[in-house]
Amino acid sequence: MVPNEVHQYIGIIRLLRYFGWTWIGLFIVSDDSGEHFLDFLESLLSQNGICSAFTERIPQQAQLDDVGKVFDTITRIYLSITEKKTNVFITYGDSITMNWLRALMLQADTDNNSTLFGKVWIMMAQLDFISTGMTRAWGFNLMQGALSLTIHSTDIPGFKEFLQKVKPNWTQGDGFHKIFWEQVFDCFFPDPEMLMKVTEACTSEEKLESLPATLFEMNMTGHSYSIYNAVYALAHALQALYSVTSKHRGMPRGKSNESQSLQPWQLHQFLQGISFNNSAGETVSFDDNREIVGGFDIMNIIMFHNNSFQRVKVGHVALKSIGEEEFIIHEDLIVWPGHFNQVVPISLCNEHCYPGHQKKKKEGEKFCCYDCIPCPEEKISNQTDMDDCFKCAEDQYSNEHKNKCMNKTIRFLAFEEPLGIGLASIAVSFSLITALVLGVFVKNKDTPIVKANNRDLTYGLLVSLLLCFLSSLLFLGKPSKVTCLLRQPTFGIIFSVAVSCILAKTTLVSLAFLATKPGSRKKKWIGKKLARDIVLPCSLLQTSICILWLLSFPSFPELDMYSLPEESIVQCNEGSVIMFYSILGYLGLLAIASFAVAFQVRNLPKGFNEAKFITFSMLIFCSVWASFVPTHLSSKGKGMVAVEIFSIVFSSAGILGFIFAPKCYIIVLRPDLNSRELLIQRNR
Repeated sequence: MVPNEVHQYIGIIRLLRYFGWTWIGLFIVSDDSGEHFLDFLESLLSQNGICSAFTERIPQQAQLDDVGKVFDTITRIYLSITEKKTNVFITYGDSITMNWLRALMLQADTDNNSTLFGKVWIMMAQLDFISTGMTRAWGFNLMQGALSLTIHSTDIPGFKEFLQKVKPNWTQGDGFHKIFWEQVFDCFFPDPEMLMKVTEACTSEEKLESLPATLFEMNMTGHSYSIYNAVYALAHALQALYSVTSKHRGMPRGKSNESQSLQPWQLHQFLQGISFNNSAGETVSFDDNREIVGGFDIMNIIMFHNNSFQRVKVGHVALKSIGEEEFIIHEDLIVWPGHFNQVVPISLCNEHCYPGHQKKKKEGEKFCCYDCIPCPEEKISNQTDMDDCFKCAEDQYSNEHKNKCMNKTIRFLAFEEPLGIGLASIAVSFSLITALVLGVFVKNKDTPIVKANNRDLTYGLLVSLLLCFLSSLLFLGKPSKVTCLLRQPTFGIIFSVAVSCILAKTTLVSLAFLATKPGSRKKKWIGKKLARDIVLPCSLLQTSICILWLLSFPSFPELDMYSLPEESIVQCNEGSVIMFYSILGYLGLLAIASFAVAFQVRNLPKGFNEAKFITFSMLIFCSVWASFVPTHLSSKGKGMVAVEIFSIVFSSAGILGFIFAPKCYIIVLRPDLNSRELLIQRNR
């Protein structure tokens, strides 16, 4: 007639987890039922991450003849209760267990220890408040704010009115009522056979409602409610039994005869199948295990100065469905011990590990006792008391406090940002200057200084430089499939044309002066055919490398989420690093060849001689690209792209400035020097 005790254990666990209490004390009665409770509960506690700080076994009865032993027991319990870290205790036992705990009040009053009253007690349904004899003077303040799991009950109509009318009829030998009345009202019914007058005689006019709750509760308790339902269940079972018996026999029999032959076990099958509504409007029924369907109420104990108390229902726990428990708690209704100022008590072995930290086990101690250490790099914890930190998703990073994952910013070198605007402006400016220089040379195409050193090579070099500046714009903006495929091959081919033109010009300068020597046969090599034979093969070889690269390892856009912790970089995967550096290496060979040839003829007569300017331009070109390699390798994200744009623009600008600035100076500012006679005189 009472709910399965397992629901009570589960209710305790749910209560502890709800309030985050992981470090608790256990007080159990020292008998077989207490040990069974301890075994079952300890298993549930460990499964749910809760530890018992201590376990105190309370004697089933006090050995009053051994005062020293009683005092030692009280002292031991007292020291356990005053342990600072443990603010929550679970108590399992009976009224004797409660009297042991109440005995602590005497010790507390002696020591004036307020810590003793700053604890939360969780009491099982078996535990009850009883004050009789000398214990009625002992206080219950220790239990202020306690939480008690009790068998579910509700108010029965007319129950309080019935209690108010109860009066003992001791003259008719009502022994139970007589003894009860004398104990709770601390009076005596006079014996008619004795002539002595009793000073504290019971009048039978005493009111039960005047008693404190520790002596008698006017409300329907869980135990009383179970007895009430048991009486009705028995009546319904008997009714079902008589109905079945009457059907089988075809005629009614005297109920007195039936009841005389009825055995208790015969009601079992009828009890299991009955279901009825009691006078409180609640349904009473039994499950397949012949256990009543119901649960436990969670009550909050509020103590008063007159040693009375009130139970306030603050929650409920019951079986909702197979394998699922219903747990309801109204935290706002709970009155905590005054020590906590209505703040939810904390009962932990140590402080919580807050987000950004993880737990580290303390050697030799229970798992509820741990140290808190910060999360390692690139990991976070976003909950309290996490065992391990975890990594964020690939597109996220940990914030400074390592308690939250932040979305990485998508980064690429955009046209709109300051760096992109600056590089684009420089590239466009130099391309316009190159176009202007080309226009000046085309307009003055018949002047000696333009015709010198092969006019077609000059045009080809200027056009390739113009395209070099513009090709750097392919590196700006969000990489796409098209731009990734085009930008490196375009850069490689155009630069190879430009450097090939320089190599051809340098070679022609060298041969031109060698051909002027008497008897030289090299004059026949000088001409457009030689220029084509140098530029086309050198450019075609670079073009072949680029085509092979595109066919074998084409570039494609990708998202780099690992190079920078807070950014996801949209970049081009070049497909093959070897092919990329093959292009650079080939350009380096052409530049070194041009530099070597130009360096050898740098001191020839300066009228027609470009070798000195080509030498400086190739020196700048080689210096820029030699520094590009380590800088490129050490750069990440936008910096890597910016380094390549810078190298393209400034190496091209070096060629444009050193080779064409002196000629433009003569053409535009000193046209008087742009004559064949003056150039020939200067060569002499």
